[in-house]
Amino acid sequence: MTRVLTPELLDSLPPDHPDAQHSRRDLRVINRAMGNHRWFARTLPPLLRARELALELGAGTGELAARLGRHGVAVDGLDRGPPPADWAPARTWHSTDLRVFDGYRHYPAVLGNLIFHHLTDDELAALGATLRRTARVILASEPTRSPRAQRLFAVLSPLFGANRVTQHDGRVSIAAGFVGGELPRALGLEDRDWKFHCDVTWLGGYRMIASRRS
Repeated sequence: MTRVLTPELLDSLPPDHPDAQHSRRDLRVINRAMGNHRWFARTLPPLLRARELALELGAGTGELAARLGRHGVAVDGLDRGPPPADWAPARTWHSTDLRVFDGYRHYPAVLGNLIFHHLTDDELAALGATLRRTARVILASEPTRSPRAQRLFAVLSPLFGANRVTQHDGRVSIAAGFVGGELPRALGLEDRDWKFHCDVTWLGGYRMIASRRS
């Protein structure tokens, strides 16, 4: 399958639209079923050094950052939208687009949950050019692009009550996802400078762990 990017419906809806609220509920179910937040909470803390800050791209509802905070990880958020009402006052929220953010140098660790697949290959290359200079650790949890993942989502999404927005966005997210070493290559991570590992879960999750070589 060739990687194809299509606009997602949730991105065009006001935050208080009933379909958007239902879709965010669906995303919580998906993240819980796929174990995405558990994976970050298990994987990130051992990779960090004392007092290192992490930045979550596309922080959205702030739930992942809050979970990591309970594991002792200081996570700031970046999202085009405003901070959630319960965002921790001690943590910074950057209301901006990750493509134009100019503060990456403050964050040795950068993570993204279901966000990198929104970017074109050119945008991934531009982001990678920045992160290769500033980051020491990059973690990503994304959709795996495969016919099997599409079939599995088509079967499971009605079972947990996914609405039309989620069903549409799930299909296009999988079509924009990654396989093999595509994401580290798209970010321009070279073997001589970075150690990286990409894995696929049985539910169609694509996980990348990248750390700069000493």
